[in-house]
Amino acid sequence: MQKKTSIELFKFGEHGQVAEYHAMIHITDPTLTYEEQVAALLTAYEELLQTKAAGAVAVFKRFFLSDAANQADYLMALLMETTDCALSLVEQPPLDGTKIALWAYLMTDVTTRSYPGGIHEVAHGAYRHLWTGSSFNRAATSEYQTRLLLNDYVLRLTEQGCRLADHCVRTWFFVQNVDVNYAGLVKARNEVFVTQNLTDKTHFISSTGIAGRHADPNVTVQMDAYAISGLQPGQMSYLYAPTHLNPTYEYGVSFERGTRIDYGDRRHVFISGTASINNRGEVMHPGNIRQQTLRMWENVEMLLAEAGCTYDDVAHLIVYLRDVADYAVVRQMYEERFPNHPTVFLLAPVCRPGWLIEMECMAVKQVENANFAAL
Repeated sequence: MQKKTSIELFKFGEHGQVAEYHAMIHITDPTLTYEEQVAALLTAYEELLQTKAAGAVAVFKRFFLSDAANQADYLMALLMETTDCALSLVEQPPLDGTKIALWAYLMTDVTTRSYPGGIHEVAHGAYRHLWTGSSFNRAATSEYQTRLLLNDYVLRLTEQGCRLADHCVRTWFFVQNVDVNYAGLVKARNEVFVTQNLTDKTHFISSTGIAGRHADPNVTVQMDAYAISGLQPGQMSYLYAPTHLNPTYEYGVSFERGTRIDYGDRRHVFISGTASINNRGEVMHPGNIRQQTLRMWENVEMLLAEAGCTYDDVAHLIVYLRDVADYAVVRQMYEERFPNHPTVFLLAPVCRPGWLIEMECMAVKQVENANFAAL
């Protein structure tokens, strides 16, 4: 009988360490009904917890859907019975023709709990990892929705003894009709960040701003976020790769290209959504998907190198394409260069129409740093 799912798995951590896993779970038979695909995916996830990731618990899950308006309620009804972490649901159709895919981030030897307002805590040793998924509201415009999302998140962090500027590591903004609504997000984020001492003279936050839809058509922006309580000064730093990329504020937006976090036993690197751009903020290779992919890879490679990492340290890849017709070419390129990396390809236009492709990733590397506690 044909296997209904495939799992790509990354593991980091030896005996005595917190182990962490990144899993991409895909459906292999697109002819299955949505209910059958969901059942197969959740079964594969539960089998993973019993086998290769035994002893791990979920830290964060993101489900990629092909039609959120008709799929999200059914999925949430199933998940809410066994919710164990922050959940993100977004309409970003998997480009393999299936209706659903899952990125799951898992850890061992941690404790978890949930707080009012949607923050999920993952704790171990000196650190509390705070995840939120699929935050949204129904304000009138993308600008107002973003402003409310960020202001509410600032309040939630304050309740946890945290500040946006000091503790938030990563955000994701999913924007319905990104070509129209992204400008409102940018305006609100820029203005809220100023109030939080996030400026071109201090720093910003690593982020992806990409097309994605909520089940409710009145929601034009939804947000996922990750913060850490317990970091010491100097433990978190930012990546620039100035030979290849320019500061984002030079073209009016406010996010970091990448963030590095050093623990006593490992380094985490978060690479923001990165496209085919040069250090003057210009789109490179307009209209050429192959050349844009190569330049994007080069940009990400430079950011990783600044953090002392290579693609061998990358735990997962999320790839966004504007045009479904580019999928076959891009998938072949990835299979040749990254045959063993957990990867998902999604239909999700980038925030600037000239960019045909964007990629984000996370890397994990073994280090020893006596200045900081182990993860």
